Amino acid sequence: MYPPPHAYAPVPAPRPPRRWWQHPALIITALVVLPPAGIALAWTGQWQRPQKILATVLSGVWFLIPLMSDPQEKTGAEAKPQAAAAASPSPAASTGPTPAPPPTPTPSAAPQMPEIVGRPFEEAERMVEALIDGELTARSAYSDVVLPAGYGQWAVCFQDIGAGAGLAPQQATPVAHVVAPGTGCPAAPGTELHPRPAVPTTVPTTAPAAPPTAARTTAPASDDDGTGGGGGSVSYRNCDAVRAAGAAPIRRGDPGYGRHLDRDGDGVGCER
Repeated sequence: MYPPPHAYAPVPAPRPPRRWWQHPALIITALVVLPPAGIALAWTGQWQRPQKILATVLSGVWFLIPLMSDPQEKTGAEAKPQAAAAASPSPAASTGPTPAPPPTPTPSAAPQMPEIVGRPFEEAERMVEALIDGELTARSAYSDVVLPAGYGQWAVCFQDIGAGAGLAPQQATPVAHVVAPGTGCPAAPGTELHPRPAVPTTVPTTAPAAPPTAARTTAPASDDDGTGGGGGSVSYRNCDAVRAAGAAPIRRGDPGYGRHLDRDGDGVGCER
């Protein structure tokens, strides 16, 4: 018998031509940059099946890692717009309850007037002007004493705003009444240090002059006109003298009667 003829190995079929999207460099780039597209290109390419499975697994893991990790916190300029957007209320949020306003800060307590009586004016001035916007005014405690150019060492006797009273820093104008060193404080502001002598308030009145007394002249004891008038040493010049002496009316026979006093001759003179 003859041996069988030699068996020839089968000739493999020729591979189809490769397209441009099947190029390995393009597929690897797509697997890294855009995994879904890279996986699709890998399975349409001419790779072996194990290579396609490996590329699919690696690309899928590479695609899922960013999705499974926590998002990083944005800082700087990127975080500011988001913070502003979160701060601005959305139209839907306006229908909810209105948030309570922030508490109003409590104003600080007003400063209090310090005790400056007995202190030099310079020290009192520093204490008070540290609490207000204005100045501490100085006045002499005595009305007849004028403040000199320098009165910083004069002692404070009175303060118009009592110690412990509240001060309005923008409106307070305190006043200190001071005296010269070595001078005692008066009982009240405005007292005179050297009072003037008291002037009498009533003017002495002059006593009215006494009325002139009747001038009496002595005459010889005889009738004035020889008509039988009153005798004696009394004689009146006229009726005014008789009235001044309180002898009016004077009658015939009375001391000092005379015919010149009785004009109508009825015996009674100085009737009127």
